[in-house]
Amino acid sequence: MASGGPRGTVRDRILMPLEEAGLQGFHFRTWLTAGMGFFTDAYDLFIIGVVTTLLTPIWHLTTVDLMLLNSSALFAAVLGALVFGRLMDRLGRKTVYGIEAALLALGALASAFSVSFWMLFALRFVVGLGVGGDYPMSGVFMSEYSNRKRRGFLVNSVFAMQGFGLLVGPLVAIILLHTGVAPTLAWRIMLGLGAIPAAIVIYLRRKVSETPHFSLGVKGDVAGTARTVQELTGTAVAATGTVAPLDSRASMLFKNRTLLLTLIGTAFSWMFLDMAFYGNSVSSGLVLTALQPAGTLLSHTTTSFWIFLVAAAPGYWVSALLVDRLGRRFIQVMGFIVMALAYGALWLVPGIEGVPLDFLLVYAVSYFFIEFGPNSTTFVYPSEVFPVTVRGMGFGISASTGKFGAAVAAFLFPLLLLNLKLPGTMGILAVISALGALLTLLVLHEPKGLTLRVASHEELMEPAEPGGSSAATSE
Repeated sequence: MASGGPRGTVRDRILMPLEEAGLQGFHFRTWLTAGMGFFTDAYDLFIIGVVTTLLTPIWHLTTVDLMLLNSSALFAAVLGALVFGRLMDRLGRKTVYGIEAALLALGALASAFSVSFWMLFALRFVVGLGVGGDYPMSGVFMSEYSNRKRRGFLVNSVFAMQGFGLLVGPLVAIILLHTGVAPTLAWRIMLGLGAIPAAIVIYLRRKVSETPHFSLGVKGDVAGTARTVQELTGTAVAATGTVAPLDSRASMLFKNRTLLLTLIGTAFSWMFLDMAFYGNSVSSGLVLTALQPAGTLLSHTTTSFWIFLVAAAPGYWVSALLVDRLGRRFIQVMGFIVMALAYGALWLVPGIEGVPLDFLLVYAVSYFFIEFGPNSTTFVYPSEVFPVTVRGMGFGISASTGKFGAAVAAFLFPLLLLNLKLPGTMGILAVISALGALLTLLVLHEPKGLTLRVASHEELMEPAEPGGSSAATSE
């Protein structure tokens, strides 16, 4: 149906004004509240690559030490995404929102005062718990406040804030290195600065209201939801009728074939993306060192900054602007294919690693299509394709699987570079990217333009309403 779903049930009548509303001030406020977290996530995750380079001669870090530090926050994010994803379904979006930001702030600030390798490792784990928790929290929160026509843009824009974090991290490092700040102090400043945006996020997130989708679908609160939708959209909503809270058992994700296939698609496409992306990004300093052994840390960091500025950051926003027009599925498949081709060229073209300019051009192209493609859409997809009572869990499992792939890649990347050299490592990334394209084609459906209830298969679990029909039968 053109409108993206039925209009006759109590659920649709109450939520439809939110689905049909044009972009308004509350959309911007929600985007800022959610997006600031992703700015912080990106800064905290990617600054560690520069920090470990500075710490290597200071703490005499071994390859194994680098593997552990680069991946500790990512392994913690696996746990954080699972825990917060389930908590937000059980306790509510508002109740939990902001706790993950407090972990980010605490971990970042305390990391700056680390006195040993193991202390830094443990505190990076705390940071990772917050990062992992932020993925389902922010993605679902934005999705449940969005309208059907621009939901992809709004959720994607939250994730696009990661692009600014990618830029600020190298920029901070460049300023500190260029001004001659001693390495023994510079790495502490780099880590500690991550606490500032995290503190702002805590304040913003404690002021939010519960999402209408949660208050209606999970709590069955017709009057409260109608009041919230009316306040947000300025459209009169009649608070009549009753709805039964939906089934919130986690097992439905695994017992229902449609939901299980969807979960496999969102989780493993995210894993393939993160394996290709995070190993490459967290270890970008190692890639540039392998490419230009005589270069300095400042020159390598500056090169990373320009790649992020010219290729990565624009990719996020091009994706946000086009995702509701081209569709999530098309963009994700295209991105994976171009990634496979770019990494394949870096693998198979003889001697390309010996021509730094050619290598960096292809490397930058791969970055653009990572951000334009699956790095954005793997975040958008799970925010809209699971029913409201298990949306946080579905997103959490997807993000957790992705971050597991990221952690494995970041952990093994230094070892792969050491043993397979640059071309061989790029070859592995090419194969992983091709698998991501194939999985997306086989499993995931296109949710653009659909209401959140229809896109998420909620009709599969909605009982018939008193005096009426279920959403499943009204279609």
